[in-house]
Amino acid sequence: MKTNNRLNIVIQTLRAAIASAGPGGRLPSVRALIDEHRVSPATVERAFAQLVGEGLIEPRPGQGTFVRQTKDGTIDQADFSWQSVALGAARTEGTDLGTLLALPPPESLVLSMGYLPPDLQASGLLATALRKTAASPELWDRLPIDGLDSLRGWFAREVAHGTVYSPHDVIVCGGGQAALATTFRALVPPGSPVLMEMPTYTGAISAARAAALALVPVAMDGQGVRPDLLADAFKRTGARAFYSQPTFSNPSGTVLSAERRAAILDVASAARAFVIEDDWARDFDLTGTAPAPLAAGDRHGHVVYIRSLAKAAAPGLRVAAIMARGAASARLKSVRSSDDFFVSGPLQAAALAVVTAPGWKRHIHAARTALIERRDALVGALRTELPECVTFRVPSGGMHLWLRLPDHVQDGEVAADMARQGVVISAGRAWFPADPEGSFLRLTFAASPAVIREAIGRLGPAIARRL
Repeated sequence: MKTNNRLNIVIQTLRAAIASAGPGGRLPSVRALIDEHRVSPATVERAFAQLVGEGLIEPRPGQGTFVRQTKDGTIDQADFSWQSVALGAARTEGTDLGTLLALPPPESLVLSMGYLPPDLQASGLLATALRKTAASPELWDRLPIDGLDSLRGWFAREVAHGTVYSPHDVIVCGGGQAALATTFRALVPPGSPVLMEMPTYTGAISAARAAALALVPVAMDGQGVRPDLLADAFKRTGARAFYSQPTFSNPSGTVLSAERRAAILDVASAARAFVIEDDWARDFDLTGTAPAPLAAGDRHGHVVYIRSLAKAAAPGLRVAAIMARGAASARLKSVRSSDDFFVSGPLQAAALAVVTAPGWKRHIHAARTALIERRDALVGALRTELPECVTFRVPSGGMHLWLRLPDHVQDGEVAADMARQGVVISAGRAWFPADPEGSFLRLTFAASPAVIREAIGRLGPAIARRL
């Protein structure tokens, strides 16, 4: 709600500036609005985007943003007021995810990304693969809704060496977010409850809300979600699905313990419910000790498993897979077919070419090595620059560190303060499907060590001023 209020204030400021500047007049810069209202760059960019969409202003590269004018010199203002009635109440609160996905201003120090930065992406492998696959006419034709058989086979073999799922159980989707959206809509009717770890991935929160589901949080500790609380939540709500990232949970980096993995499957079995396992960071095991997926111990089809390639390769490789057995598989395929029919053939073939290329393993090894170095740089900078009352655990995988602030320090205020200083970080409240249990920041350690050290050097004083 605070994000919406700040956005509205910036929009009101711009409307006033439009009225005073007149047709062709120049408007305040992004930096000026950030300094005036103490908001993030993403909030200002959203305000500009809304007014561009209304036809009130126009950006001119290299010059600034100006009030749009017609040939007769008047302001060219469209009237979109009718849309408020037609659209009705918003179905989902998308501000947190939108802010996270917004491209940061140039020259920013970014510790909020959810993907590998350009210097760690598999861009060379992707370029080579796409050149070859784009030249294959058959890949531009209609394809099976489920995806290319060869790619489905690869995904199936990635789970417990192919002993859990067959290629027939795999559905190729256009990225992990699309896989989440399809899974929630297929398994949980609108208005029904879905259980979620807390904290958890903000993209899953957004997808579940977009599917009109009732989100029910289940608390975690250092060993992952608590089986006793999960069993109680199933019993109390009658839910039939639980969303989980049991390995390197985003944002906390928590790994569900071996004992609890078996217990979670037992709880799901007793509740006759699904576990939606989002194995987003399987390729970012930084110690070589990550346990097998929950799906590896599932005999009776309770686990619906999601695996994406964009995290490990590059954001533009929008290829992921949902794996399920039994009637759930048929339901997922039916819902998937109503989305976009099938993922682009050249993209699917390129994905397969990349993950089966000799250079793929070298790429993963290089990415892991770099992430270890950068994680250690972040940990070292935090221990040097931050007071002892700010706590964290060193993650053994993934690419995020979950920073606990003193309860009286507002994470949103810290994030906004850092944005004004050119540092982009994520306030922790976006990762809570219910009221936050404290004040947190999510820091991504995929940036270069130099960027990390400079960013934390600015973060330390910002926190210290609030103690």
